[in-house]
Amino acid sequence: MGSMAEPACDFDLWVITVLGKDRPGIIRDLLEAPAKMKVNIVDLDQRILQGHLVMSMVADFGKADATPKELEAALQRTAADLGVEVSFLPIDQYRGKRRGRKNLHVVTILARDRVGIIYDVATLAAERGINIEKALVTARGELISIEFVMDFGPLDAERLRGDLKAECEKLGLDVVVQSLDKSRKEKRLIVFDMDSTIVDFETINQVASFAGVDREVEEITMRAMNGELDFEEALRSRVRLLKGTPAGALEEIAKNIQLTPGSEELIHHLKEVGYKTALISGGFTYFTDILKERLGFDYTFANVLEIRGGVLTGEIEGEIIDGAAKGRIVNDLAGLEGITSDGVVAVGDGANDCLMIQNAGLGVAFNAKEILKKVSDGSLSKENLIGLLNVLGLADKGGDLL
Repeated sequence: MGSMAEPACDFDLWVITVLGKDRPGIIRDLLEAPAKMKVNIVDLDQRILQGHLVMSMVADFGKADATPKELEAALQRTAADLGVEVSFLPIDQYRGKRRGRKNLHVVTILARDRVGIIYDVATLAAERGINIEKALVTARGELISIEFVMDFGPLDAERLRGDLKAECEKLGLDVVVQSLDKSRKEKRLIVFDMDSTIVDFETINQVASFAGVDREVEEITMRAMNGELDFEEALRSRVRLLKGTPAGALEEIAKNIQLTPGSEELIHHLKEVGYKTALISGGFTYFTDILKERLGFDYTFANVLEIRGGVLTGEIEGEIIDGAAKGRIVNDLAGLEGITSDGVVAVGDGANDCLMIQNAGLGVAFNAKEILKKVSDGSLSKENLIGLLNVLGLADKGGDLL
């Protein structure tokens, strides 16, 4: 496939599409005639769907030794021998009426498979004047992922991002929306919150149940996660309620720590492909240390419970890991790894994760409160944490839809 030294005129450009059964050597055979006629192929997209070839290419006749009609005749003879169908269209006719600078976004949909998902999303796009340029379907068990490339054109991208997220949520679909440029930036570091993200509960609530103050602590926890209370104030208030709790309670909770479904597989896969992983928690180092050993996190940060005489004193040692600290740590880790913020992914669930999410190139709200959804690039529901692999382009590709 060549490239043009100068932009071609539209009347020199033709779109050639090929449909038919796939076999070894078919692309070589189809490209032989254009090569011999010095027709420059300036763009090509080829997919295999259930054993069938779907290919589109843009041919530039600006410096060719043949006319479009002559190449079409040659390709039709080749197509007859190969048992495929070939069609030609001048690029103006192919493009239709849509003009202007493109504003491309990648919209990734995750859901339990059902009839009509693609139609539902296509309807949302059409109603808002969004053009769908490509869609890629990947099946993973009962989970289906659809990656759309959408052109927002001259429309307000920020408004459309928020609109698509809200409407997809109404349809029961998880969605992440990224600009095409950002989505293609290499990601090398992923940071997670711990409680209700990697761990399937709030660890402080578990400790509170041992202390008999679970109702009081849960109420403060919920208010803090919804952004109704300052995190540091809420944390210190809850920890004071734990005063006198035996340190052995932490060990008992750790023995029965319950991971969010998919989290162990997710971390394993991320590490296999070379991601650095971090756990940045407003919880406690007792649990992050255990998870670091169990799951292999490269970095962990959390609050230190003060223990004296085998019991909790109701105080915290050192700096509080609150929302501001989480944001700073993301920046510090990016610097340590020698990458920009575009190379960082952040996943969290509560209000104190807002800065962490905003400081990352890709921020995902997991089973999250509304305050976090508003600042994130998209949301995953509780059963879809493993779907993050699809968002990052790491899942095995299943099939394509053009």
